[in-house]
Amino acid sequence: MNYLQLLLPDFSLILCGYLVCHHTALKRNVWEQVESLVYYFLFPVLLFHSIVRSSLDLEATFSLISAGLLMSLLGMVLAYALPKLPVLGRQIDAGLHAASAQVAFRFNSFVGLALAERLAGPQGLLMTAILIGTCVPLVNLGAVWPMARYGQRNLAKELLRNPLIIATFFGLAANLAGFKVPGWLEPTVSRIGASSVALGLMAAGAGLRFGMLLQAKALSIGLLTIRHLLMPLLAAGLALVFGLDPVQTTILLSFSALPTASSSYVLATRMGYDGSFVAGLVTLSTLLGVLSLAFALEFLRVF
Repeated sequence: MNYLQLLLPDFSLILCGYLVCHHTALKRNVWEQVESLVYYFLFPVLLFHSIVRSSLDLEATFSLISAGLLMSLLGMVLAYALPKLPVLGRQIDAGLHAASAQVAFRFNSFVGLALAERLAGPQGLLMTAILIGTCVPLVNLGAVWPMARYGQRNLAKELLRNPLIIATFFGLAANLAGFKVPGWLEPTVSRIGASSVALGLMAAGAGLRFGMLLQAKALSIGLLTIRHLLMPLLAAGLALVFGLDPVQTTILLSFSALPTASSSYVLATRMGYDGSFVAGLVTLSTLLGVLSLAFALEFLRVF
């Protein structure tokens, strides 16, 4: 499978945002408004719609869900532990870590869904949708917590007003209640979701400053190592522990090796942090996703 071809659209949009911001009249002040639109409206609609339209058979996929949640939780623990490490920890800025820890355990849902359908057809698509629906609340909570803690904000207040967490909660509640988006409204909702992907990635590109990555090399290496090496290794181990079947193992491995969520940059920016460092990590993670997906699916799957 050509993983580069799968990830090229995301990287291309990030590059477009960078070029438009730095070489046209659409400067940074324009993209700040775009970020707000994506964060408070477009992306929450996409999250809600993605969860509602999937059939969540939680009982049939209990082992896969358990493995996915435990993998995400362990990824969060590893990301939070970086500043505590004896040598590496002294080189990590607390503010940058708070904003960027999410890069290590969040995932690009759009790439995950596209990849799942190619790997295992409708069954794989359904399993990935279930993983996304159950893991998004946990990883979004994990993303908000260090930023709220470092910024001395009230965590409960930040969670209750976080549009991504709100959309996920209502999406799961609506799904379990049997709600479906009416057919006449489906095209509009789908187009809103599609626009959130394009604009969110372009906004990430507009905020890129690669110099920040060089100033925080230890943190960058630590987070990307967790995202693209340790997470796939954890997934392989958990697949054995939970006795997943071949299809479930394939889906969990692909899920573990995904690039980080493109909305990581938007979340960090909207919570008052300098998102340029996170945007750089999103770009590198998109590129490294080619290697980690190949590693997980072509190497780890044979064991």
